[in-house]
Amino acid sequence: MSKHKKTTTAAKAVIHHSNEIGMFKNLWLQYNYIIIFFGIFIAFVIVNGSQTTWTSITNIFLHSAILGTIALGMGIVVLTGDIDLSVGSSFVLIGGITILFYNQVGSIFATALCAILLGAACGLVNGMLVGKLKMPSFIVTLATMLITRSVSQYMMNELGETRYRIDATIKGYDNLFGFGNRNVLTISNLAILFLLLALLIIYVTSSTKFGKNVYAVGSNERAAKLAGVNVNGTRIMVFVICGMLVGLAAFLKIAKDTSFDPATSGKNFELYAIAAVVIGGISMSGGKGKITGIIFGTMSFTIIDKIITALGMNALLNDTVKGVILLVAVGLQMVKKRSNN
Repeated sequence: MSKHKKTTTAAKAVIHHSNEIGMFKNLWLQYNYIIIFFGIFIAFVIVNGSQTTWTSITNIFLHSAILGTIALGMGIVVLTGDIDLSVGSSFVLIGGITILFYNQVGSIFATALCAILLGAACGLVNGMLVGKLKMPSFIVTLATMLITRSVSQYMMNELGETRYRIDATIKGYDNLFGFGNRNVLTISNLAILFLLLALLIIYVTSSTKFGKNVYAVGSNERAAKLAGVNVNGTRIMVFVICGMLVGLAAFLKIAKDTSFDPATSGKNFELYAIAAVVIGGISMSGGKGKITGIIFGTMSFTIIDKIITALGMNALLNDTVKGVILLVAVGLQMVKKRSNN
């Protein structure tokens, strides 16, 4: 073989190798949340060993449903470049009031509607303060986080109880509990509802004018204004939607567990929702990421819990592991951002 042919062959090999690296790099940049999910899932299967069953796998969907519903709302807010730290505390306040409402009316539909409307009201307060008064979302939602948790605990104290509880003697109790704990073809009702809801949010954010406005506001607020986007209205609306999803999550929690503890329920949910969003690949600076990633981000976070349990680790170290995972996820985001630049 001539020297020229050898050089040509070597050059082709280098180009081929470079193309393979580029392909894997693009695959990672576009679908890192799926790769991370499967990596964590494989680790779970290895750690859990023979204890891994179809039920334990489907339970991942079940245990992701409530947090995932909240994370979908958080994701929409984060896409605009804002944040909602009040979701965990609002979750408890809405859940407590909704339980008191159900104990009076006994209607599942009216109770679900009550929870969603209460969530919308909480979101509207946040949205008006952020969108209309231009207050920083971090400060606004930090304040409403403190307020709502405090009010829910005060209400419980005034009732002389330790938990908000559904009255089991109400005629519709079995139907409510059944909705929260039954399944279809081994998949939980709550998991199916979460996945359907995620598909709806994916459609809204990817195929509607409102969704395009959300991304535009998060990418460049000034450019969005010049393009005719109602920035203030969009900001208000994303907080309202987030609140509605928190309300729905509270209803799902009631249907599943029939009670709320104002001191511990929803604790750190705002941080877990943010973690699910970040692991799902949505940029904390706004304007980038896919809602699809939140599904995988939430399930990844749920599996981490199960791995910690399977390893028999001290429960007090649970949040330590989650904190490390969150830092790694943010670090991967930074690597992705630099690669794109």
